Amino acid sequence: MIEFRSLADDEPALSFSPLLRGVLKTYAYVHEHGSIGLTPSKAFKRNFVHWAAAAFDWPGYTEDDLFAVNKVLNEHDFMPLGDIHFLLTSLKMGRHYKGDFKLTKSGSDLAHQPGRLFGILTPFYLFEIDHSSWSRTPREPVPGNWNIFLNVLNVETEDGAAGQHLRQILFGEPDSSPFPRYDEMMGSLYTQVLRPLVWTGLIQETRPGKSFRSQESVFTKTPLWKAALKLETDSMVQPATRH
Repeated sequence: MIEFRSLADDEPALSFSPLLRGVLKTYAYVHEHGSIGLTPSKAFKRNFVHWAAAAFDWPGYTEDDLFAVNKVLNEHDFMPLGDIHFLLTSLKMGRHYKGDFKLTKSGSDLAHQPGRLFGILTPFYLFEIDHSSWSRTPREPVPGNWNIFLNVLNVETEDGAAGQHLRQILFGEPDSSPFPRYDEMMGSLYTQVLRPLVWTGLIQETRPGKSFRSQESVFTKTPLWKAALKLETDSMVQPATRH
């Protein structure tokens, strides 16, 4: 069973969450400017997307990363921002009104409660959003469930584990082939499980050199994982390595 602990608003481990940081910075922007302008298709306008790219400093989606492949930024070019927009409207923390995005009263009330906000955002983001839409084979959920994934990762990523190792533990070795080919199962594991956990700040991804292969990345639990999650496999993690 997956249980999230309630976190105090001054919990230092909350600083590990890019998702929480992005939401709080979005809140701050709206409080300063009153609203965020929307395009006719109801996406955030470019001026805010450009601001968010610099302000969020999102791992793998920094301002430099994004402008290296785009001359201008639309919301769909900055995937984490699209997720934040969807989260805020789905959870009724924000709404569209006459061409602008505004915070609701309930959303505004959470602006100074980061511990509570994390506790609302993270379970919804992990468990309720269909992350398979980002996969090369959309609408095909990775086999398994979050109870399995989190309990296995609780043990395997205590001291860091390569993506290829996690793929093998959860799904076995990929089929052998005389030619290099894309591992769809690894790709699905990354986009549907590992990356969402990285974006919530529960685990960190360390890439060797300039590699973009998730098989080679090392995934490690952050202090936020240990502060926020209570799992069945906690007893299997060696006490000597826990902080």
